[in-house]
Amino acid sequence: MKAKFLVRIFANWFHSWYRNLIRHPKHRWWIIGGTLLYLLGPIDISPDVFPVLGWIDDGVVVTLLVTEVSQLLLTQLKAQKQKESVADANQSSTETVIDVNAVSVS
Repeated sequence: MKAKFLVRIFANWFHSWYRNLIRHPKHRWWIIGGTLLYLLGPIDISPDVFPVLGWIDDGVVVTLLVTEVSQLLLTQLKAQKQKESVADANQSSTETVIDVNAVSVS
């Protein structure tokens, strides 16, 4: 019971640490490159010689990398769309508006 609790605390700490580093523009490419190097390199926390156990750490790292990179891309796309909508709103507000008094014909 206590071991599960400690594993959960470590996993939450590692996830928040990784997320904070990858979201920092200065460290982002170093973290992505280090993650890819870890996945492609022969040195692992759990070697791939052990059939299932060796693949679990790679799967966790890949999942974490893909999740964080996709979140970064979605955030950038939303910011870009918001800039475009603000630019469109500013452009439409500077256009000339013609007010017409409509008359009903019966």
